[in-house]
Amino acid sequence: MANNSPSRTARRKQKKSKKKPLWKKIFLSLFIIFVVLVIGASATAAYWIATAPDLDKSKLSDPLASEILDKDGKAFAVLGEKNRTKISYSDLPQVLIDAVTATEDARFFEHSGIDLRRIGAAVIANIKDGFGSEGASTITQQVVEKSFLSADKKISLKVQEQWLALQLERDYSKEEILEMYLNKIFYGSNAYGVAAAAETYFGKEDLNDLTLPEAAILAGLPQRPTAYNPFKNPELTKERMNTVLKLMVRHGKITEKQAEEARKVDIPSLLVKSKPDSTPYEAFIQQVEKEVKEKVDGADIYTDGLKIHTTIDPKVQEHVEFLLTDSETNPIPYPDDEMQAAMTVLDTKSGAIRAVGGRRNSEGKKEFNYAIEGKTQAGSTFKPITAYGPAIEYNKISTYHQINDDKPYQIPGTSKTIRNWNRQYSGWMSAREALNKSLNVPAVKMLEEVGYDKAKEFAEGLGIKFHKNRVLIGDAIGGTDTEVTPLELAGAFRAFGNEGIYNDPYSVTKVEFPDGKTVDLKPKAKPAMSDYTAYMITDMLKTAVTEGTGTQAHIPGLPMAGKTGTTSLENTEGSPDAWFSGYTTNYTISAWVGGYHDENKRRAPIPDGYTKIPLQMFKNTMTEISKDIETKDFVKPDSVVEVQVEKGSNPPAKPSKHTPSENITTELFVKGTEPKGTSEKFAKLDPVSGLTASFNKDNNSIDVSWNYDSDADVSFEVSAQVNGGGMQPLSTTKENSLEINEVEPNAEYTIQVIAVSNEDGSKSEPKTTTVSTGEEKEQEEIPAVEGLSATYNESSSLINVSWNYNGPPASFEVSVNGQAQTVGSNGLEISGATPGETYSITVTPIGKEGANEGKRGSAQSTSITVPSEQSEPPTNGNEEDKPDDQNGNVNENNDGDSGNNEENNNDGDEQDDQQNQNNQQNNHQNNRNRSKEENE
Repeated sequence: MANNSPSRTARRKQKKSKKKPLWKKIFLSLFIIFVVLVIGASATAAYWIATAPDLDKSKLSDPLASEILDKDGKAFAVLGEKNRTKISYSDLPQVLIDAVTATEDARFFEHSGIDLRRIGAAVIANIKDGFGSEGASTITQQVVEKSFLSADKKISLKVQEQWLALQLERDYSKEEILEMYLNKIFYGSNAYGVAAAAETYFGKEDLNDLTLPEAAILAGLPQRPTAYNPFKNPELTKERMNTVLKLMVRHGKITEKQAEEARKVDIPSLLVKSKPDSTPYEAFIQQVEKEVKEKVDGADIYTDGLKIHTTIDPKVQEHVEFLLTDSETNPIPYPDDEMQAAMTVLDTKSGAIRAVGGRRNSEGKKEFNYAIEGKTQAGSTFKPITAYGPAIEYNKISTYHQINDDKPYQIPGTSKTIRNWNRQYSGWMSAREALNKSLNVPAVKMLEEVGYDKAKEFAEGLGIKFHKNRVLIGDAIGGTDTEVTPLELAGAFRAFGNEGIYNDPYSVTKVEFPDGKTVDLKPKAKPAMSDYTAYMITDMLKTAVTEGTGTQAHIPGLPMAGKTGTTSLENTEGSPDAWFSGYTTNYTISAWVGGYHDENKRRAPIPDGYTKIPLQMFKNTMTEISKDIETKDFVKPDSVVEVQVEKGSNPPAKPSKHTPSENITTELFVKGTEPKGTSEKFAKLDPVSGLTASFNKDNNSIDVSWNYDSDADVSFEVSAQVNGGGMQPLSTTKENSLEINEVEPNAEYTIQVIAVSNEDGSKSEPKTTTVSTGEEKEQEEIPAVEGLSATYNESSSLINVSWNYNGPPASFEVSVNGQAQTVGSNGLEISGATPGETYSITVTPIGKEGANEGKRGSAQSTSITVPSEQSEPPTNGNEEDKPDDQNGNVNENNDGDSGNNEENNNDGDEQDDQQNQNNQQNNHQNNRNRSKEENE
């Protein structure tokens, strides 16, 4: 019988060929992954829960006070310690409960500590916008976070927060938890807890007296207590109040009619007249709060019990605050109450903020802080940052770099022009001169020369953020929509004084949490420019303070650099802002004034004559804080060389040996870029040649002629000297000859001719020739001196040597024990004579004029022995303090009679030369007469 059923082998193959569908495999794989993730997540969550802190009842009631320490670790403020009033749930009016829950946690009385519906919405938002973009924390979770956890947006902390919230709900009632929350929250103006806030803002000690608008304001404040502060920003407060009222209507707490009625209220009318007490160093603490908020996610300096280590120097801070008051002893001459002012002081080396002056006459109540919030145009203080700094850094220009300040600058593609502040234009000038005079045209040309991209890169390295992320031509002079605060500007200038190293200015070094966790907040430093750029800009800004627009900030004896700046208004004269930023190797200061508005609330100029107040603020502060410390000068790096340059050379050239000193300047160059060539502008002219002079007896004149082989455009300056008198100018001529008329008879004329350039006034070496207008006299012989004698003066330890001379003009070579010197008088003194020593003295006359010049007469000698027994000569203290003639020196005796007194008058004055000539002739004649009398 046939068997139609498949064989066993065939059935096995058929079964094997049946495969599982693909979707089942995918589902199985996903299920396995899901199980693994759940197990992993559960294990992780279990670990986080196991490591969560315990519920500490002592931390549930009040916020923890934060301690603020100065640069030396001494506490100067405690935030959260004062202005707190504790209330119980029974003290809370229903309108406040409804406002708070509608705003913060609408299902507070329904959930068990966490709100799953809010978590779901938050998860979706976080997936779309990133983790932390929207929170799902209930009031219970907020109490847990502020009491036990840090505010970091981490998944582990959120898991611990939710776990602890469930525990808190298990141990405490809803009423107790809401009570904890309202006692713990910071409401601004140094008010902690809702009771203190109600009294601070509305003057109400009983919460049951709160109105609906007031309750709505209190409910909205904790989200941003500084921004929504009704004393400072009533308009923002009202916007926030309206949001709370809208939420209360949505959740059925009030009717729309009640909300509309509440919206009509005028916020300032609700507030108390007197504001809360000020916090010490409030302007500085505002910067501390800002940094902690930015760098430590979710931290609150008023409620988190932090120990905050800051950089403040209380002495500097107090002086800065003093200068911003209307104290009678304040030396700063503010013109009126309307002028606002601000100042920041940094440590140049580290960037640490030593002081912040936020505004004039601050009440210390979180007012607007111009030092850290008051952004405005920087004016000409931008020139080193956007023009000259980048040009040195990238183009390696020198401080001598020539820029043509020829005319107003036409902005390409527009009808607008940029003019110099003084409306004057001086042609080619050095970068140093252009910067120290704060001229606009050279600055914008410098920016164009270096390029916008390079300027942007350089300035951003100094913390500058450009409007719409672009550089405009006006940024060279700080005149665009790009704005800075005094703190930001000080941070940028500090890098010039710190060898080019930059980091953001900082007020907090580290933060310690109650659990022992420490967060280091010091910013990292980085090179923003080369050391040559920093030094060369500094050297230029030194000139700006000593010679330029910043002279009123100059402090004699203190190495410092700085730059002024003012801004302008379109179609309006005057400046709405005035700046000065300057620095030493220790401190950097930026000072600003402005803040004026017209009746239409538009910015208005500073009163005339008061734009220099920032310079006075700087000078007073820098003088005060530098008086007890050493201020070192800025050190020139090896990458910079000082080079002498001839003024006006372009490209720069070294001066020649003939360049006049007034045409030489010393400038700085990046090493390797200094000029190699030498200027030929002042190359010395060739002298005349073939100079001759002859006496024309018939015309009683002297004919002078010369040759000049050069093609240079010159004239010839001719002078004459008569009988050894002063050289007197006769004439200037372009000819190669000159006739001197009406000459003196029997005189000796020395004729001098100098070539003078008609282009720059430079002169050649003089050439001279001599001619006589009478018969040549026979030269007299040089006789020996007569009456040579030496006497010893025991009281003064001096040897007096004297002689007579009867002969033509001569000087005298005197040899004492082989050591010779030449004198012009008829005697000398030998001081410091040694007892017992013998002195051999020889005198030889030497002719001085005509054929006798250099001719030696016969030598005469004498000797003297100093006695061995003598009294000690008087002394004048230390030997190094004695006059030279008391240390064994030979000194000419100018009291002797001599025919050579002209040697004692070397000042070159022509009148003195003539007098010497007369003295010579008279003395010579006297000697002859005296000799004649003796012979007879």
